Amino acid sequence: MQSPIITEAAEFNKLCERLQSAEQIGIDTEFVSEDTFYPELCLIQVATSDELAVIDTLAIRDVRPFWQVIATGEHLTILHAGREELNFILRAVDAVPKHLFDVQIAAGFCSHEFPSAYGAVVNKFLEHKPLKGEQRTDWRRRPLTKAQINYALEDVRYLLPLHDRLATLLSERERSGWFEAEMAHWQTEIVAARDRQNWRRVSGIGKLGPQSLAIVRELWLWRQQEAQRLNRPPRRLLRDDLLVEIAKRKVDRPDRLMAIRGMQRGALKRRADELADCVRRGLEAPLDRTAKTSRRHVPSQLNLLGQFLTPALGILCRRAEIAASMVGTASDVRDLVAYRLGFFNDGQNEKPALMRGWRARLVGNVINELLEGKKSIRITNVKDKDPLVFDDVE
Repeated sequence: MQSPIITEAAEFNKLCERLQSAEQIGIDTEFVSEDTFYPELCLIQVATSDELAVIDTLAIRDVRPFWQVIATGEHLTILHAGREELNFILRAVDAVPKHLFDVQIAAGFCSHEFPSAYGAVVNKFLEHKPLKGEQRTDWRRRPLTKAQINYALEDVRYLLPLHDRLATLLSERERSGWFEAEMAHWQTEIVAARDRQNWRRVSGIGKLGPQSLAIVRELWLWRQQEAQRLNRPPRRLLRDDLLVEIAKRKVDRPDRLMAIRGMQRGALKRRADELADCVRRGLEAPLDRTAKTSRRHVPSQLNLLGQFLTPALGILCRRAEIAASMVGTASDVRDLVAYRLGFFNDGQNEKPALMRGWRARLVGNVINELLEGKKSIRITNVKDKDPLVFDDVE
């Protein structure tokens, strides 16, 4: 099996032609993300049943033809924790592969661990240990060493065998439909996240009032747009703590903004007027656009029932050999209880996660029957790893 390092356009074009007839294509990438707005793509690793290849994306600058091949056709695209790979495809050709198989997600349906590192998945399901040693490599540096190339190839070498093994297990355990539903949801979330305004994830805004939150939003939008334009990480333009401090002070004069400690850097001085405009827009914004959700009184029985029922989720997942962290959390259990008992009814009809799809079949229906009194929890052998059992109530 050949392992070419592709640095020439002619080689690259031939690879793309060969991939058009492949039934399965495994892909991975190496990138550096700390210095740019979008991760800087340095390598693409490719695996088919016939070959392994590494595309040097610093030599082949336009790799859109490759992403176009991946996004079209009837082949199966196989990845591990492929969020960033999907984002590379979306940014390049604004499309996603027709058929996706993420081995990390599949492994979560067949084991107790999620998310699992690639090496751990390979070791558990194929009993191999991939090469290590280049995790801290700066993939922008050239020339590449033989060790770097071998390490990069390891990241795709086992993708096709992993697919075959995990697909068999999913079929044997009648979870193929569960996996397909989760893959569709995962893909939809990644696509939706491209346009999502995540300004509420700015650290330190938990105690801010509605007016300050409006300022945070305006500053965050400015930071995102400028960071993208300059191709720089957003927090290098304006740190979260400075953004929050500006929002707290609510001052829209450039000289007063520059009086805040940490704002004296040259780049921020030159943008003082723009930052002041952001504050002004926040001060003038209608409060109902960004107002915080009022604090709810949480009924005592909700916390009690949540604490009591959350272990049931873990027990059911362990017995089914599915990773509990992929199924749900204690918060998801409380959401189910709150929905079932009519707490916090805001007129929203969407059921909580544990009452939908495969999660309902695995966990939600059992918890619902416990709440309805149709099932009970009983202790059997206290020395067992899982000493609790769920009995039907006659």
